[in-house]
Amino acid sequence: MTRPSAYLDHAATTPMLPEAIEAMTEQLGRVGNASSLHAAGRQTRRIVEESRETIAEALGARPSEVVFTSGGTEADNLAIKGLYWSRRPADRILLSSVEHHAALDPAQWLERSQGARVTLLPVDEAGRVHPSALRAAIADDPSGVAVVSVMWANNEVGTVQPVRELAALAHEHGIPFHTDAVQAIGQLPVSFADSTADALTLTGHKIGGPMGVGVLLLARGLTPVSVLHGGGQERDVRSGTLDAPAIAGLAAAVRVAVRGQEHEHARLTALRDTLIDRVRQAVPDVVLNGDPVDRLPGNAHFSFPGCEGDALLMLLDAKGVECSTGSACSAGVAQPSHVLLAMGADAAAARGSLRFSLGHTSTLEDVDRLVDVLPAAVERARRAGLS
Repeated sequence: MTRPSAYLDHAATTPMLPEAIEAMTEQLGRVGNASSLHAAGRQTRRIVEESRETIAEALGARPSEVVFTSGGTEADNLAIKGLYWSRRPADRILLSSVEHHAALDPAQWLERSQGARVTLLPVDEAGRVHPSALRAAIADDPSGVAVVSVMWANNEVGTVQPVRELAALAHEHGIPFHTDAVQAIGQLPVSFADSTADALTLTGHKIGGPMGVGVLLLARGLTPVSVLHGGGQERDVRSGTLDAPAIAGLAAAVRVAVRGQEHEHARLTALRDTLIDRVRQAVPDVVLNGDPVDRLPGNAHFSFPGCEGDALLMLLDAKGVECSTGSACSAGVAQPSHVLLAMGADAAAARGSLRFSLGHTSTLEDVDRLVDVLPAAVERARRAGLS
């Protein structure tokens, strides 16, 4: 398969690492269910448990705290729904207004159908939740809060949240704290123990692992109500036959990503800053969104005045540059990014934004390709917006 001229959408999914492909492929030809007692089953169970130990060691967790899921969305659902149900009659859910829909939608479903009271924590113009905002929200009714969920780093604008401080505030009132760290693993130092979070989400395809596999790190003593019921696998929290090949690939990706995190952080930060500088030179009125400093090293998110993000994305795609828009598309109609709206942007700016995200395959040539085609694409998108 021919690689695109410039793939700048690593935050959506990143190419698999060779080590992950090798680990996964090695298991694909083997038969065995990790729940079976015969030799093939025991061999598969060994692969699963060794992978569990690898992930735990890399992320500052105990092996018993690693719960395998089908990905980030399932892990977020399990954390938010499961902890909410387990802590009834507490019925409040506090989460940031800039969460991924994998966290927002379960909370809002609980509000519509289960009687939950959802509070969206405000953010500043950089997209950050201030501890004072969480403290004020808890103070309204501390005993009524079932769970707090704030992502480690924002998937759209890249802003890093003060997770440890927020977790400490929740714990002052005995409230479990969940964080979606899908974007952070491999780009930032992430330790489950040091964060003091009670639950943490990660997924394979954001860090060079396979799609369709993820993890909820779940502190000992926490027993969320299951979302999936069946064979009682994974601490009787998440039933389902374990995908040993995908789990092996995930463990390899976590090991490589965490081992190289410090070097990759420095490399991506320098490349991202170059991208930001050159985009600003190419389009002088562009607006950089998110925290200018405390952001993911691979994230550069811009608003292009006078442009529709979807139109600009397609124009760039036609020139071999693949990126992402911060807006969701519902029934073919572009909707403003809820993240940018929460940060105080107007609807036009929220619709006219693009995210360029870098990863382990990114090079200066990718940046060159982007800035070569960007000015003409912006000019054409603006003309189309005026017609």
